[in-house]
Parts: sequence; structure tokens; C-alpha cells
Amino acid sequence: MTGALWTWDNLVPAAIGVADGTPGVPITGFSIDTRSLEPGEVFVALRDVRDGHDFVLEAFRKGAAAALVSVDYKRVAGDGPLLRVSEPLQGLRDIAAAARRRTDARIVAVTGSVGKTGTKEALRACLSRLGPTHAAEKSFNNHWGVPLTLARMPAGVRFGVFEIGMNHAGEITPLTALVRPHVAIVTTVGPVHLEFFGTTDKIAEAKAEIFGGLEPGGVAILNRDNEHYDLLAQRAREHGARIVSFGRHENADVRPEVFSLDAEGTDIVVEVGGRRVAYRVGAPGAHIAQNSLAVVAALDALGADVEKAVGALAETRAPKGRGERREISVPGGSILVIDESYNANPASMRSALAAMATVPREKFPRRIAVLGDMLELGENSGSLHAALNEPVDAAKVDLVFACGESMQRLFEALPAGRRGSWAPKSEGIAAALENEVRAGDVVMIKGSLGSRMAPLVDALLARDERRK
Repeated sequence: MTGALWTWDNLVPAAIGVADGTPGVPITGFSIDTRSLEPGEVFVALRDVRDGHDFVLEAFRKGAAAALVSVDYKRVAGDGPLLRVSEPLQGLRDIAAAARRRTDARIVAVTGSVGKTGTKEALRACLSRLGPTHAAEKSFNNHWGVPLTLARMPAGVRFGVFEIGMNHAGEITPLTALVRPHVAIVTTVGPVHLEFFGTTDKIAEAKAEIFGGLEPGGVAILNRDNEHYDLLAQRAREHGARIVSFGRHENADVRPEVFSLDAEGTDIVVEVGGRRVAYRVGAPGAHIAQNSLAVVAALDALGADVEKAVGALAETRAPKGRGERREISVPGGSILVIDESYNANPASMRSALAAMATVPREKFPRRIAVLGDMLELGENSGSLHAALNEPVDAAKVDLVFACGESMQRLFEALPAGRRGSWAPKSEGIAAALENEVRAGDVVMIKGSLGSRMAPLVDALLARDERRK
């Protein structure tokens, strides 16, 4: 970014800290990682897997304007200006709270078991057509990602979009209290993090924490097709929220008159705010199209020009690891690789398989699913993996490669003709997959991040004849 994001005189009291030196350059941002730090940013020395204080000197070597450190950090030769606080993460939270207080932006917060990042990015694209918009990078949705995103928000933006995640009860409450959204979206509730919750009802209760941070007169946007709608609606009402529902349910407030899926995207016509709006979603998949209804509902709740904003949805594409499609050239033709390697749960697995099924067989006659374990599902993990047999069959998948102890349950449930290869870890199926894949295949690769499916994607992309 250009220009100063914070002045030192404003930042020091915002952090509730003590200045040890004064920056000689404008403060343009914040970083928690010296590998990606840009000159002019304040380095935040978080204590996490590694202690950020060990990298303060490196941050200054890379051009940091200052460093946010603990009061007991001992300055070393080469250090620049320091902002000393009782604890760096709390200092970052205090800066985030100050950033929220100083802005008049209209704020949207997004949570849900599936689709948080895609919905956040769709909102970013739409709102950016209407005015300066700030949103989280990647999936910065946790205890440090949310305050970091807030701290980076310029005072003069018109809109802010924040993703809020969790894997334990109570995690959303402090984050939504920082963000203080005018609009809160719950995309859906499903069997994610069951290891920590036990039931989806408890997951719904945890997601409902987002309503606690709503500004007075705030709007809760809820998926009317989800079985936990009534519970979420009740919790939203308890916080004084106005409820707007979306989905294909007959009672949904934002319900499509046209919902036409194809291999490249979806054409949608919906009535919202008393007017009929037609638009196209450029990324394929019914789940992405469904969440676009939440985007439309949020735009209307913000009083935005819906017709102008939704044109951005035609330009949306699935990001790397979350459905990105890459056609690669190989001897005899091409292969379509669908990269879903970032994460997985039962709902997103079903959605990804259904999206693959929209790829026409005329160009890609054979469908191959490469599936890794869905993690954090608790005692029902085995049965939830085995149940994927049904969406695999519905998608008419020709061959399945699988890895992980839980995914073995699915592999064993498949008919012999659909079994490619199984191994305990992803690297164990790499050779068999590369030997099997040929021109005319569509290959969808998906699993939880801990299943390490991304290297399989990289190996296939490396075969692209156009690179040689």
C-alpha cells in the first residue's frame, strides 16, 4: 500500500504500549512473518510455534519500520524503533480494536462450516465495485488472523469483510467482539471439528457466537436450507438481529427463480429488495452458487447497489487449493486438474464431487477422485468416510485413489473396478496415480490440510508439456 496506515503518535496509545525509539519511515502495515515482511511494516513478535522475538533483528534488516515486542525484550545492536507492550498478541488486539473504532466502514463478518473464504472473496469483489474495500488475506480467520486484518484496515475504507473461524467453543466470541459487524453471515453448519464438539448442534451453537458482536440493528444472514436454521435464527433474535434467510427453501427470503448450473459456473435470477436481479457466478459448483445468495443478501442488507456489485461474480474463480481448475497439456491431449487440497469435511467433499460431475465427458471422458482423510471428525470418522461411497457413485467417478486410515473405509466400500490405489499417506499413492493418469482425465484432489494432498497436485501440474 502507499501512504501511512498509522502514525507513530496514534499507534503507541492504540497498542497501550511504550515507545522505544521513533520510526523514520511511514508505517504502511503489519507483519507476523519476516519471510513476507515488506519495508515500512511493523513486525509483530508473536509467541507461537516459534518466538517472534527471535526474528526482530531480521525484521529490521528487511526494512521494518518498527517492532511490536514484549516489555522484557532486550534490545540488540541493529534493532530499530520498538513498541513495547505487556504481550504482543494483546497489543495487536488493542491496535485492532482501535482500528475498528476509527472507521466508519460498513462491516460484514462471515463464518460457517464450509464456504467462508469463498464467500469472503466474493463479497470483497462485489463491494470493491462500490468503493474502497478491505478484507482478510487468505484464511486469516483465527485468534491472530482477525486482529491482524483489522490492524491493517485503513481508516477511510467504505467496506470491510472479515472471515471468522473456530474449532472450539468460545473462539468466535472475542473475534466478533473485535470486528463488530453490521452484517453476520453463517454459510452453513455441518459435521466439521466433531472431534472437539461431538454433535452438529454444538457446532451450530459455536457458530452462533458471531451474533454476539453485531452492532445494534445488525443483520444475520442464514442458510434456510440448513437443518440448524431454527437454532441459529433463535440465537440471532436473542441478540436483537434482523434475520434474512437465503437458499432454495420455499420460505427463504433470498431464493433463486433461476439456478442453472453448467461446467463453468451458474446463471442465477433472484428477487431481492423488491427487484429482480440476474447474474452469473464464474466459478463452478452448486455450493459456490448457493453462497452467492448470501452475498446478494449481504449487499442488500448494506444498502448497496446490488445490480452494480454482483457483476463481479461473473469474474470469480476458485482459488488455489479450493477448487482451482488447471488444464495441462500431456501427450495425446490434456488433463483437467481440480485442486481441492486445502481442506476437507463431509459437506465440502460432497460438494467437490458434485462439481466434478459437471465437467462434460465429451472433453474429459474419465473421472478420477484422489481423496485424503478428513480430519477432526471424532468417533464417527470411519462411518463418515465410508458414507462418501454415495456421492462418489452419484458423481459417476470412474476411479478412486485414497490415502489415510479413515479413507481406507471408503476405499474398501468401493466396487473393485473403482479402486485405484490406497496407502496410509499421500506419498504412497503418488507413483500409482502418475502412472494411471492420461489424456482425457479430470482429476479432483481433496483432503484435509494435514493429509498433505497438495504435493499430488504439484506433481501432476509439473507434467504440463507447455512448460518444457
